[in-house]
Amino acid sequence: MFRKSPHSLPRSQYGGARKRLFIGLMAGSCALLCLVLPAIWIVPCVGWAGIHPSLPLLSGVVFLLAIAAILWMCLGLVYHIYTGRHLPGIARIRGFTIRLMFPLMELLGRALGFRREEIRHSFVKVNNEMVLASGVRAVPDRLLLLLPHCVQLSLCPHRLTQDVGWCARCGRCPIGGLLRLRDTYGFRIAVATGGTIARRIVVQARPQVIVAVACERDLTSGIQDSYPLPVFGVLNSRPNGPCVDTLVDVARLEVVIRHFLQLPPRPGVEGL
Repeated sequence: MFRKSPHSLPRSQYGGARKRLFIGLMAGSCALLCLVLPAIWIVPCVGWAGIHPSLPLLSGVVFLLAIAAILWMCLGLVYHIYTGRHLPGIARIRGFTIRLMFPLMELLGRALGFRREEIRHSFVKVNNEMVLASGVRAVPDRLLLLLPHCVQLSLCPHRLTQDVGWCARCGRCPIGGLLRLRDTYGFRIAVATGGTIARRIVVQARPQVIVAVACERDLTSGIQDSYPLPVFGVLNSRPNGPCVDTLVDVARLEVVIRHFLQLPPRPGVEGL
């Protein structure tokens, strides 16, 4: 019942981040909420009693149910992260974590001395494992590979944000290799200059699955903005600093794409 999830991903792909950091911050955030709720209930309790004697009791029941729900979701998410399986009633808990809990977790982590990059790496790792555990798949033209503009060579004269097909495939940046993957598997590929353009691309493409390449900051915000669409995040490497001539492992992206297209792994190629 508590066997480790088969979808666990290597730490090396996420800056060495451990999912235990995410779990610890989530548990701490849930504990804070459970402490705050009784305080919120106590303050107006006296005033409610003046309206009707039963109001403090009824409101107390509501707050207790809210605390129980938070604890259940926290325990359920920890179980899901560790085993890859769902407890009853929390199949959609990923949205609760992404939309509501993560901002609080990031604040708590910063207060405890963790670097923002560590927290975001852990978040992306856990999100990817949850996407894999969901079993989602896509047909080729409903799989979107979303790239940041910084993957393109900064000196390139072609504006690939308008049409990635304008790439000359000179081999000086990863986009030529990614276009060859597109030609082979038939998925969609787009280059975005920022969050607004990325959201427009997603609305137009209506994908079943998004494979997004970006830094940890943009991946975190993109995963939050795209929910409930499943987003598998791949961190880029930045040998020249942020936002300039970044790189991505084309071979690893091929493994990810083959997984979501339900194609078997290539012989001798390491899996996810």
